Amino acid sequence: MSAYLIAEITVLDPDGYERYRAKVGTSLSNYNAKFLARGGALEKLEGSWSPQRLVICEFPDMDTIRKWYASQEYQKIKKLRDDTASFNIVAVTGI
Repeated sequence: MSAYLIAEITVLDPDGYERYRAKVGTSLSNYNAKFLARGGALEKLEGSWSPQRLVICEFPDMDTIRKWYASQEYQKIKKLRDDTASFNIVAVTGI
């Protein structure tokens, strides 16, 4: 069953964040994941949540999300974003 990673991102250093962004796509494709939304225009319909940037990725299943996130490949890339953006990330199973 497909699973989805949803990341709310606040970019603090655009140039530094771009270095992370340039590399993360390759790591996702190695786990058969794909972007469904990657920082497109947001429109608030209800509530107080106002993310600056939102990313949604589809993975084959929840276990694959966990493997990707814990992988050495991603952990190296993740270090590129530590001082360039703040993240809130959740994973959810599909239906």
